[in-house]
This record gives sequence, C-alpha cells and structure tokens, in this order.
Amino acid sequence: SSSHFHVFELTRQLPRFTLYIPCPEGYAEPKSYCSFHINERINRVVMWLNQNFLLPDEIEGKDTDLDIMFLSLRTGNPLAIKMDPSGNVTIKTDDMDLAGDIIQALASFLGIEDLQSTAEFPDQLEELRAVLLKVDELHAVRQKLTAEMADHSNLIRSLVVRAEDARLMGDMKNMRKGYMELYDLNRDLINGYKIRCNNHTELLSCLKIVNQAIQRAGKLRVGKGKSQVIAGCRQAIKNNNVNGLFKIIRAGSL
Repeated sequence: SSSHFHVFELTRQLPRFTLYIPCPEGYAEPKSYCSFHINERINRVVMWLNQNFLLPDEIEGKDTDLDIMFLSLRTGNPLAIKMDPSGNVTIKTDDMDLAGDIIQALASFLGIEDLQSTAEFPDQLEELRAVLLKVDELHAVRQKLTAEMADHSNLIRSLVVRAEDARLMGDMKNMRKGYMELYDLNRDLINGYKIRCNNHTELLSCLKIVNQAIQRAGKLRVGKGKSQVIAGCRQAIKNNNVNGLFKIIRAGSL
C-alpha cells in the first residue's frame, strides 16, 4: 500500500561473443579453419573463453587438450576452438570474419603483439577467384569502350568539318546528311557513356569485395604479420598473381 518504490539498478556487461552458445550434439565441425601457435597455457585461453562467451557454467581450467564447440544463434553455424598443451590453437569456422574477430580478441587479452597463422577457407577463396575473374572482364570491357570512344571522337571531328564545309558551300543535302550522321554518332556516344558508368560502378563494387577479402586475411594475423599480409596481397593483385594472392592468404607469405 506504500506509494514509495525502490529502484534497483544492476549493470551487466555482455560478453563480446554473446550470440554463441555451447553447441548441442549432432553438429559436424566446419571444414574451414585457421591455426596458429601461442606461448600460453591452456588455462589462460579458458579464462578468455569464460569472459567472452555467455556460458551457463564456467569452463574449468585444464592441463589437457581444449576442445569446445559453439553454435551461432544468428546463422546456426558451428564454431570449434581447439588447443593442445604445446600451444597450438585451431579455430574452425566457415566465417573468416568470425575467425579474425576471435584472433584479434584473444591476442588483445593475452597481450600478443605479433602473430602469424595459416588459414584454409576454400569456399571464400573460390568466391574471391570468381570476383577477380569478373574484375579482369570488366577491365577488358572498359578498355574496349575507351578505344571505341576515341574512334568516335575522331569521326565526330571529321563529320563536323565536312558538314560545315557543305553549309558554307550551300550544299544543304550533304549538310543535312552530315548532321544526321553526327546525331546518330552522338547518340551512340551517350549510350557508350552509360555503359561505361555501369561498368565503372560494377568494377568499384568488385574491387571493394577484393579489398574486404584482403582485410579479412589481415585480421587472421596480428602486428607485423597483419601488415605483411595486406601489403603482400595488394602487390600480388598489382602483379595479377592470383595464385600468389591465395598463397599469401593461406600461409601469410609467398
């Protein structure tokens, strides 16, 4: 019957990977993975897991192999994290972004400044290969359109001269014919420009995807290794070395 109410304020910090729960049985491990070596005890990684995942019960420290699987509530895809006593860590997931986020969070927690890793994400590399092929096709179309535009520009100059000569000479028939040809050629140039604009937009979209793939590959490493991977990938693309690009993404270097 009291008109006064108590307000209780409770602060709860959600872990970074809240949307991942312990995986129920029946899920197969992902085929894609990223592996690396750290000079840390398993108990330190267990401590990181307890702080960064929303678990019903904390994982107990152990000296034997760590092998735990989570399930994404957003995508329904599994995530496996493994570690042996010698410090070899394997993150199994089909999402390269997720693997990068885990590596960056773990490295930050453990204070690791430099970390190299090997990665195998076949599905995403095949998608990248398809995008790179499309980029080559778009470049070829762009060069062809540029050449056609240059030819049309030269033809326009000659048609203008011919049409003006006909006008000065009072040859109305050839003047009209010249300006009709100019009108048709100008229409072709406008259509070609629209095609070039669409080509340029599509090319930018593909290059953005390529750049995002390079950034994902960089996030699988820390410090100097990350910088080397990003620089190496960009140099491989500049040299049109697709196989070298994939090798850098997988192994961190050529």
